[in-house]
Amino acid sequence: MTTRIFTAEELAKYNGQDGNPAYVAIDGTVYDVSNVRAWRNGKHHGNLAGHDVSAAIQRSLHMKRVLEDLPVVGKFTGDPEV
Repeated sequence: MTTRIFTAEELAKYNGQDGNPAYVAIDGTVYDVSNVRAWRNGKHHGNLAGHDVSAAIQRSLHMKRVLEDLPVVGKFTGDPEV
């Protein structure tokens, strides 16, 4: 199975708005948070889906424990497409 690679531009399309799924990148991994109630409409405590939220998860009370049950959809490079 091929791992999907997301650039920042590609990830931004998955913002949880207008029927799009909600994806977030954390430490190079892209997770699908579409079915997480706290991420309804692509927003969670000031964080936005479609972005790298690595720094925010480090400051959160639950840290990375919440990632265990989330579907992994790919890897995040952060680099623009060449």
